[in-house]
Amino acid sequence: MRVLVSGASGLVGSALAAALRAEGHQVNALVRPGKTPAPSDVRWDPQSDRLDATALHGVEAIVHLAGSSIASGRWTPARKQLLRASRVEATRNLVTALGRLERRPAVLVSASATGYYGDRGEELLTEASPPGKSFLARCAEDWEAEAARAEQHGIRVVRLRFGVVLAAHGGALKQMRLPFRLGLGGRLGHGRQWMSWISLTDAVGVIRYALLQQDLQGPVNTVAPNPVRNIEFTRILARVLRRPAIVPAPAFVLRLVLGELADELLLSSARVIPERLQQRGYSFQHPTLEAALTSVLNRG
Repeated sequence: MRVLVSGASGLVGSALAAALRAEGHQVNALVRPGKTPAPSDVRWDPQSDRLDATALHGVEAIVHLAGSSIASGRWTPARKQLLRASRVEATRNLVTALGRLERRPAVLVSASATGYYGDRGEELLTEASPPGKSFLARCAEDWEAEAARAEQHGIRVVRLRFGVVLAAHGGALKQMRLPFRLGLGGRLGHGRQWMSWISLTDAVGVIRYALLQQDLQGPVNTVAPNPVRNIEFTRILARVLRRPAIVPAPAFVLRLVLGELADELLLSSARVIPERLQQRGYSFQHPTLEAALTSVLNRG
């Protein structure tokens, strides 16, 4: 299969590309302006709908993972505009460009996030749960709506709502690892908020599954089946690293340093389960947090 990947240099995209190539698939990256493309790359300007149609000949699937990092610094108005544009507007432009192709890919697997649900306390969240009302929730809802437009062009669309992706070399876990190793780790706020997570291995596995299962479409919660409270995540991570976890980060300090980002990303509660994957009998390699962290950190 020939697969086109946006965000191919990111945490999930690079792991996906390597896995697909190891299986014998042809992988091409969608490359934005300002980057030097490899001969097999496809040029794409996410700020417009310009896409090299001739380079897409023979592409059977697209995995759309591109988007500016949510956690890279305080959310200024300009930063929030960038976060939204890199998801909502870029996806709109990509789908518009795909609609002009004479031969379109069979499937679009598009990233979304569990931020779709907002801060929901103790509520158990499935794909049927309504969206929240926060900035991230509205952004994810609009992001998914733009991806879903590809269905009008006869393209099967799968919208993957990723939880926190666990990998030693990137993402949230990389940022947490050093303070925990120094014995400075601890719960965030009161620690009772639910965290929905998935190992990088399983994140890649779900994407591959979505590409190949021709009867799968719509939203899919891309999380492990066992969400945990933040305080439990903290204790398990400390145990795996063989370090204490006794230095909590008070909510007021997080808000002082990070502003709105703290409430939406660190202190909000989303108890999300992968109901659709479970109904289909999907098997996770790392269904529990301790197994995931042990595998990830021993490998990293």
